[in-house]
Amino acid sequence: MVTQNLATQAILSVMGGKKSFCKFLSANDTGKTGGHQAGIYIAKPAVPIIFDQLFEKGQNHDRWVNIEWQDGKTTETRFIYYGQGTRNEYRITNFGRDFEFLRPEYTGSLFVLVKYTEETYSAFILDNADLIDQFLDSFGMSPTQTNSLIDTGSVKLETREEEAINRFINSLGPDTKFPETKVMAKIARLIQGEIYNHDDYIRINPDRKLIDWTNEEYRVFKAVEHALEWPTIERGFNSIDEFIELAKSLINRRKSRAGKSLENHLAALFSGNEIAFESQVVTEGNKTPDFIFPSGAAYHNPSFTTSKLTSLAAKTTCKDRWRQILNEADRLRDETKFLCTLQQGISVKQMEEMAAEKVCLVVPKPYIRTYPAEWQDHIWSIGKFIEYIKEKETA
Repeated sequence: MVTQNLATQAILSVMGGKKSFCKFLSANDTGKTGGHQAGIYIAKPAVPIIFDQLFEKGQNHDRWVNIEWQDGKTTETRFIYYGQGTRNEYRITNFGRDFEFLRPEYTGSLFVLVKYTEETYSAFILDNADLIDQFLDSFGMSPTQTNSLIDTGSVKLETREEEAINRFINSLGPDTKFPETKVMAKIARLIQGEIYNHDDYIRINPDRKLIDWTNEEYRVFKAVEHALEWPTIERGFNSIDEFIELAKSLINRRKSRAGKSLENHLAALFSGNEIAFESQVVTEGNKTPDFIFPSGAAYHNPSFTTSKLTSLAAKTTCKDRWRQILNEADRLRDETKFLCTLQQGISVKQMEEMAAEKVCLVVPKPYIRTYPAEWQDHIWSIGKFIEYIKEKETA
């Protein structure tokens, strides 16, 4: 299988399967933690990919299937529910001795599992950021929608949420163009606030708020996309080229939204916490860090103390892209460089390389546990970063 086509083949497999699932491989999944939990952990919302029901604690349940992997090899693999003793979890185990794709260096790779029949599956391991983004963008997904079944149709909404989204769609009018990514992000925050009334999380739990906003934007985007594009699809096409052009437009829009989503919501969090910042500041060599604290003017003022400046990059996934941020701001070359990501898990080797370059990862707090145990204390939550900036402002 040709590497550059791996994401495309995974996408086509999902579209042709009955059910599909994806997740970032954690350090626990790849065996880096040294724990006793062998195999890939499956969260309860994704259990339908391996079992037809959730089981009660008290006894184990398992079944065996055949999985064809991206290299053409097939494994006879075990789906198991551990329900005895203190355990209460679902896992995929028995890949065979020296199985290639569950080594520690694959921590942070995207695992895609597709069900064809009760006994036959296909699986892919996407191990670089370009492949991961290509796959997620094709389904309009963010990393926050992983660790669950992949929804290839319209998303399921709660009643109040559906009503709020429909009000927004109806306000667009029949000839309205698709809303820009920044507008979509703002509407998602407004709807999320209206329905769940957790605006105080902006200050007291920004990690949760970032995940909630990102998930809400995905649901709004999918609903708007269906409302505006489905009539065209239903009418049909006069040629294959016409169909391909629409498909390319949809994919490009999904990619554009996913690329800017994290940056848009981080900006809203910083504003909600009354932090001084500026986005897309032009620095040396026409480079543009995603965020400079407190401002571009301060950065370009040689009399402003360098230690009071901070840069933050925002990359939805960063498994092999983190080096791109190293030279974005010459004044801060010797300072700690912060990188916010929704990536869940990175290998020990990459964590060591980041530390050597003074790069500090900033991730939503629930995702820190997906990283190698010995590095988790070195990773900052969103809340910790915000408090750090606040303290810098008042120092």
